Amino acid sequence: MTAEIWFLTGSQGMYGEDTLRQVAEQSREVAAGLGAGGAIPVPVAWRPVLTDSAAIRRVMLEADADDDCVGVIAWMHTFSPAKMWISGLDALRKPLLHLHTQANRALPWDSIDMDFMNLNQAAHGDREFGHVQTRLGVPRKTVFGHVSDPSVTARVGDWARAALAASALRSLRLARFGDNMRDVAVTEGDKVEAELTFGVSVNGYGVNTLAEAVHAAPDDAVDALVTEYSDLYDVAPELLPGGERHASLRYGARIEAGLRQFLTEGGFDAFTTNFEDLGALRQLPGLAVQRLMADGYGFGGEGDWKTAALLRGLKAAAAGLPGGTSFMEDYTYHLEGERGLVLGAHMLEVCPSIAGERPRLELHPLSIGGREDPVRLVFDAAPGPAFVTGLADLGDRFRLVANEIDTIAPPEPLPNLPVARAVWSPRPDLRTSAEAWLIAGAPHHTVYSSALGTEVLRDLAEIVGVELLVIDAETKVRQFAREQRWNQAYYRLAKGF
Repeated sequence: MTAEIWFLTGSQGMYGEDTLRQVAEQSREVAAGLGAGGAIPVPVAWRPVLTDSAAIRRVMLEADADDDCVGVIAWMHTFSPAKMWISGLDALRKPLLHLHTQANRALPWDSIDMDFMNLNQAAHGDREFGHVQTRLGVPRKTVFGHVSDPSVTARVGDWARAALAASALRSLRLARFGDNMRDVAVTEGDKVEAELTFGVSVNGYGVNTLAEAVHAAPDDAVDALVTEYSDLYDVAPELLPGGERHASLRYGARIEAGLRQFLTEGGFDAFTTNFEDLGALRQLPGLAVQRLMADGYGFGGEGDWKTAALLRGLKAAAAGLPGGTSFMEDYTYHLEGERGLVLGAHMLEVCPSIAGERPRLELHPLSIGGREDPVRLVFDAAPGPAFVTGLADLGDRFRLVANEIDTIAPPEPLPNLPVARAVWSPRPDLRTSAEAWLIAGAPHHTVYSSALGTEVLRDLAEIVGVELLVIDAETKVRQFAREQRWNQAYYRLAKGF
């Protein structure tokens, strides 16, 4: 797939061929300007100027049918009567951004005449277009400003990344090895509704199906991975060739080789495991999961397919950006200080894309699960702004909840904690964020991202039609609780009976 955004321009035939040629020329320049600065992660593909209802509907249907098209940007260069757009907008299923702009940034005060005025009518052409979108209830993002303004292209870029996430989810096949962790509520969910809402197809496999693939992995693939580990990580001496625990490293590599082959052959871009159901596997997959996440796969521990799907979508959105995106869990708290701290980790499975230093490849016992000591990458997350977000199934719909955070270096060394981890201060403070998170019914598994901002989440929620609650520096618990109640009423009414 070669993803692209289609750029559509509206006008009408009454202006004449000369004016329409100018419209086409200027709209090409605007489309080129959008793609020039690198803020938009995919090419912006210009399409011919649209002047009648049949052509508009046809191009919308073509956009829907083209797998490479992940979204559509529309701009009314002149006055394009919006009734022409009704059937096309009604047909469109791809994400839509309404760009309210104009070709010129400044008015030519000394030369402006009625020819100029007739050509540059986006100020009311786009208002007509905005009206009909609202009248039809079309979900979209609206961005105003000139394309030479970096803040404009940054907002369009956020939307484009959300469109990439939505596209990844629409075609996502997810492999679930075993079931969810027994007696856990939040990892349950409606897979049929998930496929209807997001497009993700969740497929269950017995864990011994995975074990067979692991144990059939060829030795040369294991050898190649062991060599790669030595190049990329600081490997503990006992794991190196000739070391007393080298066999454990080779088994970790065998898990990666077999799991990777299974996912590739099945067309899966996300998966789950469960330490309660390991079958014939001798180790809990740790290193393999971490490295697959680093390559863009979605993952959820303990059978958590919702987090695995969300991680895959946000991995697609974050492609090419600095920072990382990982499976995460709020593990324990530091309750001292004005804002408090969270120590985030998981059993083994935290993605090295968020690492602040070269990871260390180590072997340690796992206190639960009853298997051989598993290999894993150990590191601290890089300091900086980030967010954690979780997807909950509320029974009648899905809800996304996000908390903006500030990741810091651990205040003190952690010599006895043999897992990858992140330490962060949640905004606005730990008490407010924790209470709001609990009120929202958000899950304990999350996606952590230092690559993306919450604007991408807002755009993604709009595209897929789910609720998003954001806990940030301005959040107050009473206001947050009221917003949740209002949202509950809105989404139930909007869904209908």
